[in-house]
Amino acid sequence: MSGFKSEFLHTLSERGFIHQTSDDGGLDALCASETLTAYIGFDATASSLHAGSLIQIMMLHWMQKTGHRPIALMGGGTSMIGDPSFKDEARKLLTEENIAENLKGIRRCFSNYLDFGEGPGDALMVNNADWLMGLNYVEFLRDVGRHFSVNRMLSFDSVKLRLDREQSLSFLEFNYMILQAYDFVELNRRYGCRAQMGGSDQWGNIVNGIDLGHKLGTPQLFALTSPLLTTSSGAKMGKTASGAVWLNADMLSAYDFWQYWRNTEDADVERFLKLYTTLAMDEIAKLAALGGNDINEAKKVLATEVTAMLHGRAAAEEAAETARKTFEEGVAADTLPSISVPAGELQAGIGLLTLMVQAGFAKSNGEARRHIQGGAVRVNDQQVNDEKASITSDAADGDGVIKLSMGKKRHVLVKAG
Repeated sequence: MSGFKSEFLHTLSERGFIHQTSDDGGLDALCASETLTAYIGFDATASSLHAGSLIQIMMLHWMQKTGHRPIALMGGGTSMIGDPSFKDEARKLLTEENIAENLKGIRRCFSNYLDFGEGPGDALMVNNADWLMGLNYVEFLRDVGRHFSVNRMLSFDSVKLRLDREQSLSFLEFNYMILQAYDFVELNRRYGCRAQMGGSDQWGNIVNGIDLGHKLGTPQLFALTSPLLTTSSGAKMGKTASGAVWLNADMLSAYDFWQYWRNTEDADVERFLKLYTTLAMDEIAKLAALGGNDINEAKKVLATEVTAMLHGRAAAEEAAETARKTFEEGVAADTLPSISVPAGELQAGIGLLTLMVQAGFAKSNGEARRHIQGGAVRVNDQQVNDEKASITSDAADGDGVIKLSMGKKRHVLVKAG
């Protein structure tokens, strides 16, 4: 049992969303007694979010499903600067035109998870450019900037890591923390927002907003962070050998998205079912109890449910059927050729160029490189554009098979020998 009385926090807790809160009891009491308005910010650094953002989007989804009002804050203003949290270097600066175009793409996926409207429980999508771009800098420094301690800001892990590595942290980036804190206060003033949620790397920024609110006379504000997720093997969520797992269908097909979740590591299946689907907990427990090759059935359910939320049930089931024909029928009928790679070599990683030559797709590394540059090469049906990519056993599905393809008709199954 989670110990939370409110349905929202109980749900988040039992499904593994909660890393830290600023005040368990206070936030729980607020959620139990009234409709909570809370937000998560999304900066417009690309024209689509990727699977690494899904945990945040699902938190907003559960918030609305349990009777509260979520705000998806678009960072049209803060994207002009870029969040320095735990980054090795400053983000590339974007133009207003870049940001506007990116925001169009990002907004598209939210309607699959949230119901937007004017009602008390309807989700809101707002843009911090509405208040940040018109600020008078001198007035802002006097009224808001004076409440921030540089000494304290330097103590935050996100800043310390950069400074400890002797990596530059620009004054521009330093201001990001102040603007994010101000967003929290502004959202409280405009919409009665009482809580900010985000990944655990945002803790310092969120607490800054709570402190600023206290100094500027808002009601008590709250913080709730989720764990920063990696796969069991340590890979970053939302990243593959072929690049980011984008949420927008024009950047990654429903089939490729389905395949990403189908290739989940065995140890992650239960955790991902809780975080990324809306299946009941008892159903998740049954799927998680499957052992041996049966765990692959749970992975297919995971892939189909996650894909259905984003792309619709029909697209998810079509992706599952395409995969079944390609993998299961192909492998069972032994119609796809296969090659064997020494297990130790595959464990350490084998260069994609070398693998293509071994598979007979190219006579030389140079020829293989040209195929990759032409966009013809896929690993597990995901296009790979990096000629320096290294393929490891982590890419194998539950049956220990990696599918290497060139074009639409040439496929080879790579197995550890």
